[in-house]
Amino acid sequence: MTRRSGATAGLLGVAVAAALLTVSLGGGGQASHRPATGRFAWVHPAPPPSGWNIARSRGGALSYPPGWRHIKTDRGSASVALLGAGGRIDAYLNATPKQGPETLANWSRFRPGHNLREGDRSVHLLASSDDLAFRSGRGACVIDDYTTSKATYREIACLVSGRRASAVVVAAAPRALWNHQADTLERAVSSFVP
Repeated sequence: MTRRSGATAGLLGVAVAAALLTVSLGGGGQASHRPATGRFAWVHPAPPPSGWNIARSRGGALSYPPGWRHIKTDRGSASVALLGAGGRIDAYLNATPKQGPETLANWSRFRPGHNLREGDRSVHLLASSDDLAFRSGRGACVIDDYTTSKATYREIACLVSGRRASAVVVAAAPRALWNHQADTLERAVSSFVP
């Protein structure tokens, strides 16, 4: 093999390797999205942990850990809670089908407004993102605090648009218990499938 043909073959090999790397990182020509950062760095689309249960509804497949109980809420949704002393809700998960004008683009305004319309007070948006990867599609999420007649809560609320449906997943806990419940709630949200 001559020097010229060896150099051409080497350049061709580098070009092929670069093309393969680009395709594997970029999803084969599909739009690529950066991993979540900041307040949403915990969002990693993954199956639920081994041993977790699944509640199915028109809102999707909601994963939750052993020891949590189904609770009755809106028709068509799935809700589970970790109950404390006297039936107090120490943590809460809910999946509901998309029902209104919410979109990925307007979620950071829609969700706090929804909470206010539901009668919550002192609603404070802490963080939002409209470009998060979920197991079956894209999502927009907020983290906010709000006060009800019973307690002050912190919630993660996400609108997830999948291939066949869009749904809302909510994970909440009393703010006083948030640090203790956050990891579990974040794992549940990350494994959600509408």
